[in-house]
Amino acid sequence: MQVFRGLPRSRSLADGGCALTIGNFDGVHRGHQAMLALLTNEARHRGLPTCVMTFEPHPRDYFARVQGKPGLAPARIATLRDKLGELERCGIDRVIVARFDERFAAQPPQAFIDDMLVRGLGARYVLVGDDFRFGARRAGTYAMLDQAGDAAGFDVARMMSYEVHGLRVSSSAVRDALAQGRMADAAALLGRPYTISGHAIHGRKLGRELGFRTLNIRFAHARPAAMGIFVVRVHGLGSAPVPGVASLGVRPTVEDAGRVLLEVHCLHWPPGLGLDEGYGRVLRVELLHKLHDERRYESLEALREGIARDTEDARAWWRAQS
Repeated sequence: MQVFRGLPRSRSLADGGCALTIGNFDGVHRGHQAMLALLTNEARHRGLPTCVMTFEPHPRDYFARVQGKPGLAPARIATLRDKLGELERCGIDRVIVARFDERFAAQPPQAFIDDMLVRGLGARYVLVGDDFRFGARRAGTYAMLDQAGDAAGFDVARMMSYEVHGLRVSSSAVRDALAQGRMADAAALLGRPYTISGHAIHGRKLGRELGFRTLNIRFAHARPAAMGIFVVRVHGLGSAPVPGVASLGVRPTVEDAGRVLLEVHCLHWPPGLGLDEGYGRVLRVELLHKLHDERRYESLEALREGIARDTEDARAWWRAQS
């Protein structure tokens, strides 16, 4: 899969044309997956590559910052890394990561169509969601896009809501499930366990001082959709996944600096793997069950005791699954 930060300066992509869809795709949930499958089918019949245009930062992040109201920014389900990984799994050929900034937000709808879709990407087929709006002040509508497609020579289609058990699948629904610790419901909406991936990095080594060695993964956004202590399954340390317990949050007892980390303690270490050989690897961590929210402990000894309880609770959860 090719990934471009903004439109390439070369017109080679536009010359070849594409089947395009546009959206934030936070989480790449089952509704997104259905849309991408439809896009892929249309592209195959038309002999076109598939292309996704997505945004970084999230448009609501941008407007929250401009308005000085950070609370309006949505909690983030996935990092850009994980979003791109899921888009690749869905068979997408190209992704355009458009920088959503003042200039982008100010584009009139017709300029977005002419500059981005026609001249920039050579779109021959454009698939959008039922709530799609575009251009400055969200003035662009599906009807406007459809009319522009007739004039410019590209087809436009709209996909309506996707439901699971009568519930509309949306990023908001996934965020709600994760915020409430309903990991099974989140997995049903996503079509897979909720997963965070990244390079395992060194931390302050406090975990090994407390007797619970951890591997740390940075979460690039200040407001993850899920926070707390979780039972997890870790991929990337060997041929088989490893059960573990993890903390996702800001570590209020020892840091609370606003930096979000996923700290993973493996319940057993893969045989043949050195204790320091986990660092630098790309890990995929599935968050399967929430134990509790983050807690601020009065001392490091109280923290150690809390981690010990969490570890035993995680072992008990795994035993119950067998």
